[in-house]
Amino acid sequence: MAYAYLLIAIVAEVIATSSLKAADGFTRIGPSLLVVAGYGVAFYCLSLTLRTIPIGITYAIWSGLGIVLVSLVGWLVYQQRLDAPAIIGMALIVSGVLVLNLFSKAGTH
Repeated sequence: MAYAYLLIAIVAEVIATSSLKAADGFTRIGPSLLVVAGYGVAFYCLSLTLRTIPIGITYAIWSGLGIVLVSLVGWLVYQQRLDAPAIIGMALIVSGVLVLNLFSKAGTH
């Protein structure tokens, strides 16, 4: 169940972070409400995750996947370009998260 909470936290954080641009300095109410609600859900679910998954592993997954997903939203929604170094860097981030989860004993609880 902890990984389900973590996934919800990541998705909520990506929605909140992506909505920051649309909120235009919190001058637009709809996107601003999405930012506040998204971060609220994200941090609540993150706190539930930390009951069973170590903080280092949780944060590695949270930040790594968050970076990749927010970059994809920027590319798809806001037409922000991703060049080859950015894509390589994100692939390395995902690889690092996979190595941590598949091979490291640091994530055992």
